[in-house]
Amino acid sequence: MAKGTMIDTHSTFMGYLLWIFGFTGAHRFYYGKPISGTIYFFTLGLLFIGWIVDLFLIPSMVRNASLRFRPGRIDYSLAWILLTFLGLFGVHRMYMGKWITGILYMLTGGFFLIGYVYDFWTLNDQITVINAQES
Repeated sequence: MAKGTMIDTHSTFMGYLLWIFGFTGAHRFYYGKPISGTIYFFTLGLLFIGWIVDLFLIPSMVRNASLRFRPGRIDYSLAWILLTFLGLFGVHRMYMGKWITGILYMLTGGFFLIGYVYDFWTLNDQITVINAQES
């Protein structure tokens, strides 16, 4: 990789796909904004107004996420798809190589939903740590 070249760690397409459910904060969690994601979740995307504004902010969220998070073997978009749809079964953790907690999630419904919610807050950072260790 040439010096100064930025690799997108987070997909624009995925951001817009999650934006469809943006009133739940899904796209904000994906781009590493858990506080505003939680606020969107409890306010229906700030009464849908913030949700509409975010339609235009997604390109800047992609740039910011690509600067903040580290690319590597673990793909952020795939991990987020696995967390969103199969997170209670720990599939995203198994994908990241965290087999023990993945199996425990499978047996306990994502540690009784608490671990599932925790992963929504921290998945990007977990992936960044793994990707940094492997480079």
